[in-house]
Amino acid sequence: MDRIDFRSDTVTWPTPAMRQAMANAPVGDDVYGEDPTVNQLEALAAAKTGKEAGLFVASGTMGNLTAILSHATRGDEAIVGEDSHTYLWEAGGMAVLGGIMPHPLPTDAVGRMDLAQIEASVRGDDPHWPISRLILVENSYGHKHGYPIPTDYFAAVRRIADRHGLAVHMDGARLFNTAVALNLTAADIAKDVDSVTFCLSKGLCAPVGSVLCGSVEFIHKARRTRKLLGGGMRQAGILAAAGIISLNEMVERLADDHARAQTLVQGLAQIPGIVAQPEMVKTNMVFFDLSDDVPLTTEEIIVAMREKAGIWLGALGERRFRAVTHYWIGDKEVELFLETLTRILNERL
Repeated sequence: MDRIDFRSDTVTWPTPAMRQAMANAPVGDDVYGEDPTVNQLEALAAAKTGKEAGLFVASGTMGNLTAILSHATRGDEAIVGEDSHTYLWEAGGMAVLGGIMPHPLPTDAVGRMDLAQIEASVRGDDPHWPISRLILVENSYGHKHGYPIPTDYFAAVRRIADRHGLAVHMDGARLFNTAVALNLTAADIAKDVDSVTFCLSKGLCAPVGSVLCGSVEFIHKARRTRKLLGGGMRQAGILAAAGIISLNEMVERLADDHARAQTLVQGLAQIPGIVAQPEMVKTNMVFFDLSDDVPLTTEEIIVAMREKAGIWLGALGERRFRAVTHYWIGDKEVELFLETLTRILNERL
């Protein structure tokens, strides 16, 4: 890459193997179902997640919205975490485009809605109320340290959904990070949900795309929804080829990203003026804060990191940062990050 970029794992460039696969990919018209490389990717994704079928989509947001609009319709309600990606960071798509009412609930330190609150939120049969139709979950939970939520929670959500005839969709943008962190398969993580979306273009390093997986019947319906959203692509095999490399070659190495995130957070915890929580870092995300005595804003530190070392970093308000490790961040980059931040703070403290 042309910079040291800790802002997100979305910044990753495709690997040389991906570029070669993209150049050589057999293609066809995917709207007709005739692109062999897309078909191969969808079948592989379904097998990896333990579902019957897959659907290649342009982004995680498109995958989640396609799923939500396929599970529910106007006047229905979706129970969702109040700081989840589908609620906070997807432009209100379920309401704007689907007429679906989000019912946000608070989440705990790792992103779990309270099970009793979920059950209490299911609407009764009253014409005044929207119809409870869907529970939206997320794993790993991006807003809460990228924490990998253990599977017993989703088994309990499944039982609630079954009691009330609801569907469950998982935003698994970093599903394979979760699987690696918990030493499970993606199918283990997704076994209690009706549908799951995962991103190819984050830690798995592909340039574009996500895959939505579920039953054959559900994906048949979702294919129509994708078309409605403008997501019917043509010779998309040149993109899908990179995704195949992602699933075949990039999953196990996510453990390297997790190890470097732990090295980073352990180092941050030793820097005066920084507040970090090493015990919360299980995947590739590191959230950390400036202590109250630091006379700098996040923006000032971001500018200084770029000017001194060419390091790009993301801020969450005036006191909090998020750093994300990925394929293009190695041990030297983590070391440089810690040295540079220490130098900046020493100059002002």
